[in-house]
Amino acid sequence: MRIDILTLFPEMCRAVYTESILGRAAEKGILTIESTNIRDYANNKHNRVDDAPYGGGAGMLMLAEPIFACFSALCDRLHTRPHLIFMSPKGNVLTQARAKELAQLENIAILCGHYEGVDQRVLDELVDEEISIGDYVLTGGELPALVLTDCIARMLDGTLSGEEAKSVESHYDGLLEFPQYTRPPVWHDRAVPDVLLSGHHANIDLWRRQQSLKETYEKRPDMFEKIELSPKDKKFMETLKKD
Repeated sequence: MRIDILTLFPEMCRAVYTESILGRAAEKGILTIESTNIRDYANNKHNRVDDAPYGGGAGMLMLAEPIFACFSALCDRLHTRPHLIFMSPKGNVLTQARAKELAQLENIAILCGHYEGVDQRVLDELVDEEISIGDYVLTGGELPALVLTDCIARMLDGTLSGEEAKSVESHYDGLLEFPQYTRPPVWHDRAVPDVLLSGHHANIDLWRRQQSLKETYEKRPDMFEKIELSPKDKKFMETLKKD
């Protein structure tokens, strides 16, 4: 898979995706991540990429033409048109389910806005979808683009050390993750639950399932409403609600 980030701050992006798990995945050839400077495609002698908005108002808007030229050049290099995502607080909020869908694509490009945004015409002409990472506003699209890149990349086979590493995490199957513990068995008078020390894998699996249900019910009732409960799950929840 290949992910291209179109940005005014390519080095900011490289500082993240060349490190840790993303960097190792790239070294293994699981994915390719590149960042391209939109400013390199400005068609004026000062490399200007922004201007004042028509109708007045505070701030500046990114010009359509440099973005168009940057994306067109990317398409020419790849000999294909990547699925183009614009990171925007007006977009659909990113979910684990959407990340899994995007991980099936071969080529994705992510456009990072800056200043007060981007000329709407280039969005109308080029962008396939807008994605938000939450109901708040940041100074630019670089951090959201890196969040999306990380979320997608870890869905790819081989990025993590094992399939279970991603399949048991919060949101992967619609549930929040169960509590986890490591050594020592007692810390500050707080003991690890006995079931986790028992070696009885069936009981451990049951405990983890029930704890995930409990965590989701208490912390994310909006998610819990969408879960399909088994008869055993329902019985556990009846007991939990009584307590």
